[in-house]
Amino acid sequence: MTREPVRMTRQGKERLEEQLQYLKTTRREQISEYMGKAIEDGDLRESAAYDEARMQQSENEAKIAEIEAQLERAQIMKDEEIDTSAVGVGARVIVEDAQNKQRTLEIVGSFEVDVLKGKISDASPMGQALLGKRPGESAVWPGPKGNVSLKVISVEYP
Repeated sequence: MTREPVRMTRQGKERLEEQLQYLKTTRREQISEYMGKAIEDGDLRESAAYDEARMQQSENEAKIAEIEAQLERAQIMKDEEIDTSAVGVGARVIVEDAQNKQRTLEIVGSFEVDVLKGKISDASPMGQALLGKRPGESAVWPGPKGNVSLKVISVEYP
């Protein structure tokens, strides 16, 4: 397992802590109840419900361990360390493509990615190309069909 810092926004860390709390309390309890019902049903050697509960328990515990490791290595930049005039982790960026179509992106740590909500990783090719760019500058990175370019229109930090 890598010991590299996990960059994330303050809000991302809070969401991760909430998810961890949910998995450790509510989800564990749900799985325990499900497993209890499967045990009450009888023969565990051929119980699909028990096998399913054990699989859910295993997945839940793995997710808990993953989140704990991420939180242990979490690196959140202090507000005074952020150059708010340039793109960085936590920035909301309005960009424009070659067809003059604008869209809003948020630069986040890799575990926070949600492409459908416009949240892209700082480690992705697009994210890396945008890091450090200021309004008026263009970010270029290699895409599957050639270079892709986006012009930074504005940078904002919540």
